Amino acid sequence: MKNKNLSWFAALLVFALLLWCTAATPGKIADPSTYTCAVYSTIFSLLPPVIAIVLALNTKEVYTSLLVGIASGALLYANGNLELAINTLFFNEDGGMVAKLSDSSNVGILIFLVMLGILVALMNKAGGSAAFGRWASTHIHTRAGAQFATLLLGILIFVDDYFNCLTVGSVMRPVTDGHKISRPKLAYLIDATAAPVCMIAPISSWAAAVSSTAEGLNTGMSGIELFIRAIPYNLYSLMTFVFIIAIILMKFDYGPMKQYEKKASSGDLSALESEAGETINPEGHLLDLILPVVVLIITCTIGMLYVGGFFGVDTSGSADFAGDFVGAFGNTNAFVGLPWGGIIALVLTVIYLVARKVITFQQAMECVPKGFIAMISPILILTLAVSLKAMINSLGAAEYVHDLMVYASDFLYGMLPAVIFLVACVLAFASGTSWGTFGILIPVVTAVFPTDSPLLIIGISACCAG
Repeated sequence: MKNKNLSWFAALLVFALLLWCTAATPGKIADPSTYTCAVYSTIFSLLPPVIAIVLALNTKEVYTSLLVGIASGALLYANGNLELAINTLFFNEDGGMVAKLSDSSNVGILIFLVMLGILVALMNKAGGSAAFGRWASTHIHTRAGAQFATLLLGILIFVDDYFNCLTVGSVMRPVTDGHKISRPKLAYLIDATAAPVCMIAPISSWAAAVSSTAEGLNTGMSGIELFIRAIPYNLYSLMTFVFIIAIILMKFDYGPMKQYEKKASSGDLSALESEAGETINPEGHLLDLILPVVVLIITCTIGMLYVGGFFGVDTSGSADFAGDFVGAFGNTNAFVGLPWGGIIALVLTVIYLVARKVITFQQAMECVPKGFIAMISPILILTLAVSLKAMINSLGAAEYVHDLMVYASDFLYGMLPAVIFLVACVLAFASGTSWGTFGILIPVVTAVFPTDSPLLIIGISACCAG
């Protein structure tokens, strides 16, 4: 409690300092077309994420911490004008929260998240998750087996990390509970699998995000080709799987995880009270879980190929990629293709489950608000993270990082991939969005390394790994 109070005191102190600067230097609202803030592309452009990180780590209140970071960025951007700070916070085209929420790409991914939540709610309501638990109880007999099943299921659901976490968590929770594996350990296994598998899967929302960012840059290859060639060098993703397998086989835990596992062995699984009394549909079949997941993967793949022009016409009206799988996937827009695939998979799943009579149409519709509620937390996090990333961009953080990288390349050329990895870690952790980190760093990497440099692919892989 003392640390939390100190953190909030420090945050209020920073805010008071910024407000004092506002009162001391009441700037004017300049022409938006020529306006730049005084701290543009300086080390102060990184102050908002630093404030958000420190507060989040000490108070454990992520939403408030991100909001404070965004507000700090708005005050810095305002150049000492409180009215401009408020307008920037909400309505600035580059970093305002309302502007980011109205962006079609952000809305597309938020809609996709809601559909994933509804899909998971449907599978749980139909008893598919419980059916997997019954199957697992007769085929998985050890703690190691339950952990390996979690890892394997996480690898198989590679289309999107959010859907991966939601599905594997719902399915494996009763299985790991039965083998007295703590909820924190289950959370670690899921999270350490979800993003890394998406990062090395050519057909995933992450591959589309990276390839769309790299497309059009002077690399001599398409965005998807660049992504695929970087996969073998993505050591973080690959070594994460090796590490998980090692700790499962060695039965090795350390730090706080070791304490959670000791508690779990005595029956304390750190379960959530809200899960008590959850009804299980006894009519569910294993196919009620497998089929929706398979259909989602297929429809999302087809959706991204369609948007990319594989079937003749893409979103720009071009037919250049007709029949070209790699070209169409590199040309796709995941923020359009994924919602397409998600809504088709959702409709087909409802039809299938109602036709099987495991749930009624009314029960299927009850899953809509339930799925939405389940996704409120990630939607809030994503909304605030995108706003924070946009705010630090409006402060010139991308240019500042670019200048640092170019300066480092003059005397640390051979070590630059390691520097890129560390910078990517900091940016992703600070902004809360890996996709936003791609948007900042991939253009920097391609600008630093020439097309014929072998370090270009390694630099891209270091960025993706970080």
